[in-house]
Amino acid sequence: MKLCLLVTAAIAPLVSAHYFFDTLIIDGQETSPNQYVRSNTRPAKYNPTKWVNIRDDMTPDMADFRCNKGAFTFAGQTGTAEVKAGSKLALKLGVGATMKHPGPALVYMSKAPSTANTYEGDGEWFKIHEEAVCDKNKDFTSEAWCTWDKDRIEFTVPADLPDGEYLIRPEHIGVHGAHDGQAEFYYTCAQVKIVGGGSGSPGPTVKFPSAYKKDDPSFNFSIYGGYKEYPMPGPKVWTGASHSQCNIGA
Repeated sequence: MKLCLLVTAAIAPLVSAHYFFDTLIIDGQETSPNQYVRSNTRPAKYNPTKWVNIRDDMTPDMADFRCNKGAFTFAGQTGTAEVKAGSKLALKLGVGATMKHPGPALVYMSKAPSTANTYEGDGEWFKIHEEAVCDKNKDFTSEAWCTWDKDRIEFTVPADLPDGEYLIRPEHIGVHGAHDGQAEFYYTCAQVKIVGGGSGSPGPTVKFPSAYKKDDPSFNFSIYGGYKEYPMPGPKVWTGASHSQCNIGA
């Protein structure tokens, strides 16, 4: 019995350090878990995707890096939330977890050719939000990062976004092991229908999984030895009709 308790105590911190997004929040109103957020078929759904892993189903060079392993199998049973352009949204972690890894948060969107619940995410993606370091005077291995110990990523849908159905891809990247090629990726997809939008032209755009490369400086970065500027991955942030960049904490 004592051995069992010791093993459980040793595993618990590792499990609690991993997490998954499952809840969409619209202008402060929290929806039900997985009501509008696709689930996944990862054996332990809170485990991240890593660059360094010999298992083929855990490498980012796969279609599942768009919305997570097996997520498209849940698309048809996942609702599509109506969201007004300009709304404040958040994607919240499940089971009371918080982001206990240092690293940036990013949010991408991709317009579906028809409906979000039939879209695999193989089209173009644009970034609408990113955040990295909020206080470079704090511990760079923990509290310096904007996301540290938070249970959600909060962002605003650009008011100029054209109407239509979209996937939203929130992502948190744990960089505590990035110095050894072991960045951790936590991500999913929410399904939304944008209304009351504008005539903006989102961009620049990328495709997943090819948007990220194994040798990107973002994923080969050390948090040890004090503060240093983090090189954000992916394209510039699109905030409206024209292309712009927003690097928080730079």
